[in-house]
Amino acid sequence: MTQKQNKQMNLDAIPEGELLDARICELPIKIEGTWLAECIDQLYKELEDKRISFRPECYLADEWLTPEGETCIGIPFYLAHPALIKLEKKIMIDAEGETKHWCMKLLRHETGHAVCYAYRFHKRKRWQTVFGFTTQEYADTYKYRPYSKNFVRHLDGYYAQYHPDEDFVETFAVWLTPGLDWQSQYKGWKALQKLKYVDRLMSEIRGKEPPVKNNEKHWRKSSLRIKLKDYYRKKRHFWAEEFPDFHDAFLHKNFIEAGPEHKDLPLASEIIHKYRPNILNCISRHSGERKFVVNDLLKDIQKRSRELNLVVAEDEAIMTLNLSTYITSLIMNYLYTGRFRGEKERRK
Repeated sequence: MTQKQNKQMNLDAIPEGELLDARICELPIKIEGTWLAECIDQLYKELEDKRISFRPECYLADEWLTPEGETCIGIPFYLAHPALIKLEKKIMIDAEGETKHWCMKLLRHETGHAVCYAYRFHKRKRWQTVFGFTTQEYADTYKYRPYSKNFVRHLDGYYAQYHPDEDFVETFAVWLTPGLDWQSQYKGWKALQKLKYVDRLMSEIRGKEPPVKNNEKHWRKSSLRIKLKDYYRKKRHFWAEEFPDFHDAFLHKNFIEAGPEHKDLPLASEIIHKYRPNILNCISRHSGERKFVVNDLLKDIQKRSRELNLVVAEDEAIMTLNLSTYITSLIMNYLYTGRFRGEKERRK
């Protein structure tokens, strides 16, 4: 696509097929003049109210990120235009950060990374004693304790338990959130000691310029020559494991194959479709897993039940409970091991 065509691209009217064929770097989008700029201004106001001189520079990238060692924040490009948000939601179920409330939570989180790099907090022995070593490897998945009071709760999925860096960042985000009485909310929690430590750190740097100012904008939108269709193909592959049809044992245990005598029984695929939104929202909310991962599982089960011509012989409430339990077990296995099935169950 030429520069002239780029200028003529109308994201409000372009057909989806043409949009998917466009390269990300060609999209006529920017932060200035959008709702994202308002969110960034609010972030800067929150930092100003805390008398923190540091202002992380924000740019459009392929995802939410703060490059390691850098003091700038990448914001997903799709948030810069309603048409791109719509496309993201269609393909990925959710558009991470699409609302102002959600966007601000993520901005505060990423600011925690940037401020840590800017003031070299992670190199302090006391910081390492409180949060751990930043050199600890990031695993693909992490095990968390839902009822642990050692960690704050800011982003979904108990993200503070992922890594020492995330523990600090989530603690900082809670500390920065305006109007949040963290001293009362976390009273009696071990996490309160972390919040008090962050409070002391922030008091120390009030009015002081950061010693580190690195703004290498990795994975910035202008460098992303990948087409949107390929971007989403790779994104879905990264987030959603492709696995063979292994639901048959569950399906045959809970449904029956339709025969002439079952003509009055409802199809399992139709009942699954009926309750899918409720199951999807409930499991995603309580597990912290992304909706499209849960949704893909439900769609695969629904498709397989249709192929097997299964019907529901039990009460719908019992069927829904059994299905929800099954999906939850798969999702929790995925959260703990990175796979929907355990290593011992893998086919060679």
